Amino acid sequence: MSRPTISEVSALLADLADLADFRTRGAGSNAELMNRKADLLERIAAAQPDDAEAAEVAAAARARARADELTAEG
Repeated sequence: MSRPTISEVSALLADLADLADFRTRGAGSNAELMNRKADLLERIAAAQPDDAEAAEVAAAARARARADELTAEG
């Protein structure tokens, strides 16, 4: 698993900062955005295996992404 690039993190932060615009312009759903967030956090955690907090944050983000997917499907 590779470390996320600055541009990947920057793009995610921009989308998170303007979530309403992200949905309006058809760039994707909330579930998709949360999956991107979880992916980046998991890659950060994998690059820092001694950081237990990073792993916990990544796991929580993945659980949130899955919950959003289930809500979107429901």
